[in-house]
Amino acid sequence: LAGCVDVVVSNIRPQALARLGLDREALAAGNPGLIFCSAVGYGSGGPLAGKAVYDDLMQAAAGISALFGQVDGAPRYAPINVCDRVVGLYLCISILAALQHRHATGEGQSVEVPMFETMAQFVLQDHMGGGAFVPPLGPMGYKRLLSRTRGPYATADGHLALVVYTDAHWRAFSAMVGRPNLMQEDPRFADMATRVAHSDDMGRFLAEHLPLFTCAQWIEKLEAADIPVSPVNGIADLFEDPHLQAVGLFSDIDHPSEGTLKVARFPVRFERSPASVRRLAPNLGEHTQ
Repeated sequence: LAGCVDVVVSNIRPQALARLGLDREALAAGNPGLIFCSAVGYGSGGPLAGKAVYDDLMQAAAGISALFGQVDGAPRYAPINVCDRVVGLYLCISILAALQHRHATGEGQSVEVPMFETMAQFVLQDHMGGGAFVPPLGPMGYKRLLSRTRGPYATADGHLALVVYTDAHWRAFSAMVGRPNLMQEDPRFADMATRVAHSDDMGRFLAEHLPLFTCAQWIEKLEAADIPVSPVNGIADLFEDPHLQAVGLFSDIDHPSEGTLKVARFPVRFERSPASVRRLAPNLGEHTQ
């Protein structure tokens, strides 16, 4: 198989691949243009290379769990396999880059996608803060994202997500709640920098006023003022979401052994080469031969 494919992807630890004779050196002997992409927990050359990893461990190692602790006092895991998904995207992008390199040069290559390094870089893109300077100029962490009062916020009949962020947003929102001169009267609200520095106070102000109206009333008011807003959907609500229904994200398919299944199409739209679901997920062993 390796002699006639473009790419081999593995999430088996490198030492096990070598023992099996399935490392790139062996597989590329008859296929020098082969791109061999190895998904690993920790990059080669470091003291943790070769160790096994799972999403929970990586959320802890890359700082995600501790960020929850900064917000509500206890480290936690995000309730999605966020590291698996993010690193999978990096893996896909890296393969596409290697394919483009081969298209230009004819060269295959090894591509190593380590979870720890990938997630550390991913997390620090938001939270490098003062640590980006040598020596550090201030604390790390983006205050707005770490605010304990960030929301979503309780309304008269539920909860709502909104981002009152720019000066225009705050002028419009403060007028809605009877405080049209808020930005002039209170220096915490004066500009973007002061609002970020007082992120907890911004959240408390929103939380104080959101119970004035229902979710539907707020959505109408906020959208009229061009303030970004969204209902707080439960996961089951996504199947009935009017927008997702209108764009046809979900469809039902008949499976020969499992009955009717609900599937989501690939969400990206291509003008020239549209994606589609053309086959069922394979049953166990179906594609072995």
